[in-house]
Amino acid sequence: MSEQPVGKGPVHITLHMGTQLTKPVPQEVAEALLSAQITATAGERSGFQLAFDLTKNGLISRHLLPEGAFDPKTRVIVTVSIKGTPEVLLDGLIVRQEVGASNQPGHSTLTITGEDLTLLMDLEERTDRYPNLPPSERVLAILRRYSEYGIRPDVYREQIPQPPQQNLRVHYQTGTDLSYVNELARANGYTFYLEPGPAIGQSSARWGPEVRLGIRQHALNVNMDANSTVDQLTFAYDGTARQEPQARVQDPATRFSALLPQPAISPLRPPLGRRPTPALRRKTLSGTAKQLRAQAEAQLLAQAAVSADVISGSGSLDVNRHGYLLQPRQLVGVRGSGRAYDGDYYVKSVTHNLRPGSFQQNFTLSREGLEAQSDIVRP
Repeated sequence: MSEQPVGKGPVHITLHMGTQLTKPVPQEVAEALLSAQITATAGERSGFQLAFDLTKNGLISRHLLPEGAFDPKTRVIVTVSIKGTPEVLLDGLIVRQEVGASNQPGHSTLTITGEDLTLLMDLEERTDRYPNLPPSERVLAILRRYSEYGIRPDVYREQIPQPPQQNLRVHYQTGTDLSYVNELARANGYTFYLEPGPAIGQSSARWGPEVRLGIRQHALNVNMDANSTVDQLTFAYDGTARQEPQARVQDPATRFSALLPQPAISPLRPPLGRRPTPALRRKTLSGTAKQLRAQAEAQLLAQAAVSADVISGSGSLDVNRHGYLLQPRQLVGVRGSGRAYDGDYYVKSVTHNLRPGSFQQNFTLSREGLEAQSDIVRP
């Protein structure tokens, strides 16, 4: 699959495999790769599926497969170079293998399926206590356990400070590291995911708000004749998606309870649309009366922010035609879809589909309102 044309330059795929430390696979294995599908989604674990030609007398069939080179928990790193710029698409672990044997020569295949390195955090349940540690420092303490896999923490402090009060409550983890880190992220309106790269064998573990500020990627053009880079874009506007959550807190001394004021979500979700969508639903959060006030405020902010995105878009692009790799969990502009839906979006997910001579990306977008913030969308 190497040296496939993309735009004005080639695309070159590199595979590294190993137990913990990886090395480039033999040339025969690289040439046996038939297809690769890799999916990355904001706030979720990335997954992959690679298919290889299983030639009867080939290296994979004779040695590598029986000797365990494709066993579960084997580490796989996929890198793609476009116009000479390498990008690590995946750093994950095999969880399953399938062999399809065929009577027809050249039709036997080996398919491996796996997930990104957050799988390591989801293999063991534990009970642990974190006295006098706010949520972000608890996450840091957990992530340090995985530094040997090249995972570097990218952890942000909570929007609403929650100083620990050990005299009132000690926080406990019950379950896997991954479930606890995700639970803390949801409680603060944050997201948690691993971003592979930039170097092979490195990953960044982001625990913080979604990236909705900064440089936009090259725009997705649709309905622009020769300048179109996307065949089709479909948008949906769900007016019932946004909620106005309500939370009540109680003074433990007087037993007096009161509703918390509605928070501004812009610190977590800077607006991407000019016309924000009103909330049609109201939802009362349960259990906040028993929480400390700061915890209840954080939960209220998180619920308001998470439900804000009512606009979604989906489509696919040919990387050869687009000329650039669309990255998930970043911002991108849309042009040519009309005044209501043009503008900047958050790239919620991307699925990379690679085959010989073909590199397609399926993607989903989201934002909170109609119309672009600016009259100019970055090309």
